[in-house]
Amino acid sequence: MMSSDRIKYTARRIALLRGHFIHHDRFEPLEARFSLLIEKRLADCEARQTSEAHGLALSGPSGAGKTSAMVQLMVRSRKWLERSGHEDFSIVSIRVPAPATLKFVGQTLLRALGYQISSERQAWYIWDLVRHHLKERKILFVHLDEAQDLASRGTRHELNSVASMLKTLMTDPEWPVGIILSGTPELEDILNHDPQLARRMDTVHFESLSPVAHGNDVLDLIESYCSKAELEPGPDILELAHGERLIHAAANQFGLVIELILAGIEQAYLAGAPRLTRAHFALAYHLRTSCDDTFNPFIIPDFVRIDARQVFSREKR
Repeated sequence: MMSSDRIKYTARRIALLRGHFIHHDRFEPLEARFSLLIEKRLADCEARQTSEAHGLALSGPSGAGKTSAMVQLMVRSRKWLERSGHEDFSIVSIRVPAPATLKFVGQTLLRALGYQISSERQAWYIWDLVRHHLKERKILFVHLDEAQDLASRGTRHELNSVASMLKTLMTDPEWPVGIILSGTPELEDILNHDPQLARRMDTVHFESLSPVAHGNDVLDLIESYCSKAELEPGPDILELAHGERLIHAAANQFGLVIELILAGIEQAYLAGAPRLTRAHFALAYHLRTSCDDTFNPFIIPDFVRIDARQVFSREKR
């Protein structure tokens, strides 16, 4: 039986690795565009102008790494505000709650601003309070993650209400607030529904990875994480074929690639191994999916035939 000390050590090391953000080609343009939006808002504030605020929308498939990128972006931006002498200003970030009614979203946003309110209040009253507290707290931007859920039913009335609420915050005559949206491609329906909202937003899309185009980039990721984890990368995981296998196993999504790398490192730690090998990836994939070896992309030669989004895949007997 595995010792509790090894389990505890593994859990702590993996927690540290999860907090280790590796910069990638898609993050830097995202950060640059948001930095410009912040500078514009600060310039308006310094000039005592109330120009309408603009925002940013990030879309991409599930598992593309949007949430991790946005968390890092928010953290870095808040630290920059503090270091640059703008500590009076801030950014607030929430995950769109379920059910994603405008009233519930407003209540969640108020709680993030440090204000509790009775659920008996009507939506218009809640959003009046939201605008008041955004101004009092000098909030420059509101980030809504999983923003596609704002219009989950997709009715015209719902889309109108969501677009109207976002535009109201961005054009508030007393304190305009920039809106940052991140979510799956369904988020694009909200913007495309209202041209006035769309023209106020910069847009960024995280594409899926390609095994041919990004195989070597993934190998660089593995080496970086191995260095941080103090594990030697085995020769079998630094071959281009392994990068292609990993991308396929992650259903071509960047965020899932990171998850599988961490899962492989976890198995190496639990085994007390000094190096990370393909066998650790194979075991990690099995534990995540309960698939037979014949459906494990880290084992079989013809791995492209496997549907990596399926779990419990087995040979029919």
